[in-house]
Amino acid sequence: MSSSLAGIVFIASILLALAICYRPLGDYMYRVYTGTRHSRAELAFYRLAGVKPDGEQRWAVYARSVLAFSVVSILFLYGLQRLQNHLPLSLGMKPVAPDLAWNTAVSFVTNTNWQAYSGESTMGHVVQTAGLAVQNFLSAAVGLAVAIALVRGFARNSSDSLGNFWVDLVRGTVRILLPIAFVAALALVAGGAIQTFGDHVSWATLTGGQQTLTPAAAASQEAIKDLGTNGGGIFNANSAHPFENPTAWTNWIQILLLLLIASCLPRTFGRMVGDNRQGYAIAAVMATLFAVSVAVTTWAEQSAGGTVPQAIGAAMEGREARFGVPDSALFASATTLTSTGSVNSFHDSYTALGGGMLIFNMLLGEVAPGGVGAGLYGILVLAVVTVFVAGLMVGRTPEYLGKRIGAREIKLASLYFLVTPVLVLTGTAVAMATPVGRSAMLNTGPHGFSEILYAYTSASNNNGSAFAGVSVDTVFHNTTLGLCMALGRFLPIVLVLALAGSLAGQAPVPVSAGTLPTHRPQFAGMLVGVTVVLVALTFLPALALGPLAEGIQR
Repeated sequence: MSSSLAGIVFIASILLALAICYRPLGDYMYRVYTGTRHSRAELAFYRLAGVKPDGEQRWAVYARSVLAFSVVSILFLYGLQRLQNHLPLSLGMKPVAPDLAWNTAVSFVTNTNWQAYSGESTMGHVVQTAGLAVQNFLSAAVGLAVAIALVRGFARNSSDSLGNFWVDLVRGTVRILLPIAFVAALALVAGGAIQTFGDHVSWATLTGGQQTLTPAAAASQEAIKDLGTNGGGIFNANSAHPFENPTAWTNWIQILLLLLIASCLPRTFGRMVGDNRQGYAIAAVMATLFAVSVAVTTWAEQSAGGTVPQAIGAAMEGREARFGVPDSALFASATTLTSTGSVNSFHDSYTALGGGMLIFNMLLGEVAPGGVGAGLYGILVLAVVTVFVAGLMVGRTPEYLGKRIGAREIKLASLYFLVTPVLVLTGTAVAMATPVGRSAMLNTGPHGFSEILYAYTSASNNNGSAFAGVSVDTVFHNTTLGLCMALGRFLPIVLVLALAGSLAGQAPVPVSAGTLPTHRPQFAGMLVGVTVVLVALTFLPALALGPLAEGIQR
């Protein structure tokens, strides 16, 4: 079997698995967030935290709860890093520098999981497990909670509440993320990923060196990462490392996990609004954008110019020989279309157009299928914009799922969309305009610009992957990228919750002959078009200075 055919089979098997999981997992998440019963463990937590689980929150209270929880999490994780030399099982690690501790704390709490350091040589066991691994779950659960709150805004009528953030947070963690991570960890261990919690594995034994390998729960943390909640992991080589990703089988599992929850959330959305066709329409949009990304990235990598790439049929530099180009391109597309940041190949080594496609994936807002929760609320905001555009075309007040999209709603949706461009373009411009910002570039010309553009795109979209040719462990980049991660996460969340509150307070609008059917291919096609056009018009100049200019040169 040729590598191209094997790649097609590999991709098809992933899509088939997602299709099989779509209904049962989507329905399960629907039951999680609409059920009224609380488990004993959950009730114990609520009593300890002073939470009234049956109490509902207005959108402003829900937003304050999200922000308060996140701020406390950032402070806790920052302190844990700064004091790690006083903690048990620190492996003699020094306190993390203030700027790097800030960057890392914000990174993991915002579900970005950007790492400007090598995990096994910077963090001790307690920081890795009690700090970073915990936030791998909680930050993803926050995204799920916000997405469900927005869906409730569409589903509820004349209501001033969106649910209870603390209940949504606990249920997302305990009932969804933990069980999937546990099962996935067992599968990864069975596939050869190491599980060394409690046993010191000598690095000297493995490589002849003197360093001690971090004995954290590597396979468990890898499973957490692949749920779309962590990009860095313990090993700096990430999923190209044979300890994290030993075989093609574990590679398949990891890609599936990258896409699993976000791909099934449209089913949950359809169930909650009472029309499964709406979920299928959103899923179709996500699938279309995903398929185009994978096709373009694979084509760019397999048709690379140059004597050696042409002789072997693809550009292999920076790729894992165990996986080859098709599987690497699929992994790269999956990780940049989700809020994951995990990599199994060196994105900086991709061809100009292939790397440009990875940047474009993140600039889409990671909505195909996007991050855990963030992908769903991102595509729903774009659906609101699409309905508004369609309403302008036919000269009637736009409606979506029985809710009028008026001035307040479209302002909130527009501000949501504008947050990322402002952060990406401002951050990139400041970095390129200052010597300290440019000093991180290891390459000159368009590719060096692409490295900086990729970094600020990844941070502002809470992705976490990088063109690793850029050296960003500096005070300037740790500070500015941390700001981009924080603003890129929490400003959109506040706007989404405000939109949800506005929608929930409306009375339903009766369906009429002029109502735009939002479950048909026509609307799905419009949503794809609006998503791509908005991104293209906003970021084309920046892409032209980076990957497009580099591609023309070659």
